[in-house]
Amino acid sequence: MTTGLASQVALVTGAGAGIGYAIAEVLANAGVAVALNDLRADLAVAAAARINAGLPAPLVTAYPGDVADVVAMRALLERIGAERGGPHICVANAGITRFARFLEAEPAEFDELTAVNLRGSYFTAQAAARAMVAQGIAGRIVLLASVTGLRAIRGLSAYSITRAGTMAMARSLALELGPYGITVNAIAPGATLTERTRAETPNYARDWGALTPTGRASEGADIAAAVRFLVSPEAAQITGQTLVVDGGWSVVGLVPEGY
Repeated sequence: MTTGLASQVALVTGAGAGIGYAIAEVLANAGVAVALNDLRADLAVAAAARINAGLPAPLVTAYPGDVADVVAMRALLERIGAERGGPHICVANAGITRFARFLEAEPAEFDELTAVNLRGSYFTAQAAARAMVAQGIAGRIVLLASVTGLRAIRGLSAYSITRAGTMAMARSLALELGPYGITVNAIAPGATLTERTRAETPNYARDWGALTPTGRASEGADIAAAVRFLVSPEAAQITGQTLVVDGGWSVVGLVPEGY
């Protein structure tokens, strides 16, 4: 177990699969009691059971809920506090991607993106921070953004706006929560292999790996390792920052043919 994290409580949103699942697993392996959130209750329950199966004792509990529903997420944080204590850590990972060229984009898609990626992250972080402040916890908040908030990709203008906003959110929240000992940072993953990206693009690993300086696309474990560092005692003096985890792709910025 990682020194300094054991016995802490963490909320990880959107953790039924993909990057969120990897984050929940890494934190649980470090001795953190994880409140695993996902929109789909079946995914949350299955993911919690799968992680617990690899632990000496269960540490992960499913907490289904929609991050776009502010009232529901506030209630969920209250429930976590009552049942588990904390949280000491909040990882606002839940997010959605919608592809649409700018000239064809529709308001409903834009509203859905902002509701989950911006409003969901913002008010989930707020509910967690309120609980931390009330309990005198010098907590850690990590927001998941994307390299698309730094580099333009066709068809992702609306999504990119939400991810650039997430980075700005980390800076602003770091300023306001610093006096309470709470740090706030963002992580901007690059092309990452998940169940979704594998299903959508069979050659995803090959195509993106060929354009990445490290020679491979990222995996969930790469992003989870960055989260584990940012929530550790060693990162106490890091706040308001965005850590890019993309194998160096953003210094090149090329995209596979057809994107």
